[in-house]
Amino acid sequence: MKWEYKYHLIFIPKCHGKTLNGSLRPHLGGVFRRLAEQKQSRIEEGHLMADPVHMMISILPKFAVPEVVGYTKGKSAIHLARLYGERKSNIAGQHF
Repeated sequence: MKWEYKYHLIFIPKCHGKTLNGSLRPHLGGVFRRLAEQKQSRIEEGHLMADPVHMMISILPKFAVPEVVGYTKGKSAIHLARLYGERKSNIAGQHF
C-alpha cells in the first residue's frame, strides 16, 4: 500500500516583510525544493508572500513533520546567510 501525506505549512520569517523582498525571492523556491528532496519530500506548491511562506509539502510517513520543516528552514537560513549575509543588512545572523 502506498501512503502519501500532504501538509499545508505556513511560517513567518524573523525579519517580517524585509527578508523575502528583492533578489532573494526567485532563489528561495529552488533552495526549498532541493532541501526537501534531501529528506525524500516534495514541495507540491509554494507561495512566497510579503510576510508568510505557504508550502504544500508531501512527506513520507517515516519522517516526522517537524524534522523535515526544521531541516528545511534551518538549512535555508544558513545557505541564504552565507550567500547574501555580507551584502544584505536585513538578514540578522543566520536566522530566517
